[in-house]
Amino acid sequence: MKNVPEIISVLKRTYPDAKIALNFEDTWQLLVAVVLSAQCTDVRVNMVTPPL
Repeated sequence: MKNVPEIISVLKRTYPDAKIALNFEDTWQLLVAVVLSAQCTDVRVNMVTPPL
């Protein structure tokens, strides 16, 4: 756990423009989107999560 800040710093430098591919408005939608993304593409997940 003590290395977490260093790891995050390295990731931010390595991937400065990283974006989350899933669309969500709250933590519940994020949870559902992550579970669904294991079963299909992020594009498909983004199509079905708005009504949730």
